[in-house]
Amino acid sequence: MTDPSEKFATPRIASGALFVDGDRVLLVRKTYGNRWDIPGGYVDRGESPAAACRREIHEELGIDRAPASLLAQDWAPNDREGDKLLYVFDCGELGSDEQRIVLDGEELDHWEWVPVHQLHDYVIPRLLRRLIRAHEAHVRRTTVYLEHGEPVFGTPN
Repeated sequence: MTDPSEKFATPRIASGALFVDGDRVLLVRKTYGNRWDIPGGYVDRGESPAAACRREIHEELGIDRAPASLLAQDWAPNDREGDKLLYVFDCGELGSDEQRIVLDGEELDHWEWVPVHQLHDYVIPRLLRRLIRAHEAHVRRTTVYLEHGEPVFGTPN
C-alpha cells in the first residue's frame, strides 16, 4: 500500500520585498540566474514567508525592515523546480533607509529604481506579470492571488 501523503504537494516557497516609490519599484541585480529581481529568496525550513522576507532584506540590502502586508501570492510551478509558492510583501517606501543600502557584492552587485512601465526591459515575463500585479495591489491596498502571475479571480475593483 502506498503512503497517501506521497501525492501531497511539497512546494518550494520564496518571499520577495516590493519597495515602492510612486510608479517605481526597487530591483536588485543578482550575480547569477535571471539577473534582475526584487529583494528576496527562498524560505528556510521552519521559517515563515514574512520572516524570510525580513531576513532576505537584511542579507541583501543591509537594512532591517519587516513586511507591512502581503500583496500577492503566486502559484508558479516550473518543470525544473516543481511546485512553487511565491509571496510578494509590501515593504513600503525606503525613505532614509535608501542611503543605508549596502549590497554584499557577492550575491547582488547593483540596485535601481525602475518605473513599472519599464520592468519588461529588466525582468523575465513571469516575474513581470507578478510584479505588475503586486504593484497594482499596492496601489489598491489589497492582496491578489495569482497563478503564473495572472489573477485567478479577476482583478480587484
